[in-house]
Amino acid sequence: MIKVYGLKNCDTCRKAVKELAAANIDHQFADFRKDGLQAESLKNWVLAVGWETLLNTRGTTWRGLNDADKTGVDQAKATALMLEHPALIKRPVFEVGNDVVIGYKDEQKKALGL
Repeated sequence: MIKVYGLKNCDTCRKAVKELAAANIDHQFADFRKDGLQAESLKNWVLAVGWETLLNTRGTTWRGLNDADKTGVDQAKATALMLEHPALIKRPVFEVGNDVVIGYKDEQKKALGL
């Protein structure tokens, strides 16, 4: 089973879930805002792909942070920011067995079997 994490209002997350369903791939969706974000899950993702890959610095949530939050970001600070503001996490996040896949472009679709 593929676990999909994201936001229900995210177009890319909705597209991914729709395509997984159309391909009859067993999956489960969890919304960061509604279902919450487990610190242990985030820690595992950071270890698997790196905080630099996971932290979305292009979105409105990042732009809305104060300058002190955006300065001197390291793994600990990035992890704390993503726990506090889950919309800072690039989406969707897929857990496929022990693998973590971030995003939904051709490379990621291939990793998901699509």
